[in-house]
Amino acid sequence: MDELEIKHNKAKKMMLWGGMISMSMTFAGLTSAYVVSSTRTDWLTKFEVPTAFAISTLLILLSSVTFFLAKKSLMVENIKRSKTLILTTFLLAVLFIYFQFTGFAEIIAQGYYFTGAESSITTSFLYVLVLLHLAHLFAGMVVLSVVYFRLLQGRYSASHTLGFELAHLFWHFLDVLWIYLYLFVLLYR
Repeated sequence: MDELEIKHNKAKKMMLWGGMISMSMTFAGLTSAYVVSSTRTDWLTKFEVPTAFAISTLLILLSSVTFFLAKKSLMVENIKRSKTLILTTFLLAVLFIYFQFTGFAEIIAQGYYFTGAESSITTSFLYVLVLLHLAHLFAGMVVLSVVYFRLLQGRYSASHTLGFELAHLFWHFLDVLWIYLYLFVLLYR
């Protein structure tokens, strides 16, 4: 790798870090607003966090494991296994989304809506946090698709991993972000 390519790769990594820091600040602001809003008289203190969110948390953790294993497979030039693990990661992301919406259905079954006269500020915050995370997860799934198709094209190898590494880092960021949000909502009442 020549010096220009090394600088180019470092710049791409720094841009990703800048984006992830920006996303972190957005969620920090939202969770700060959640804390401030929790002092309102109409804040729900007996609200049960849906079980489906716990299941989705396990799924996203598992997806990080499969992506990690996909990267390890790439590093030893086992492209076939890497492709299988990327597809598994994508499938786990789809299941994560399914359980997120199942969680919304559980909230509605509890009698709490996200908008309208029967809504509460608590569930509205939860709705915003989860949907914003899902928007970022959708971006991660697009990235996973790109990684998969580049694997099919033979564009990654143990010595050419930049796009794969960036996707890997972003995916783990999404995982950590969800765990933070889940634990925050679960523990802060």
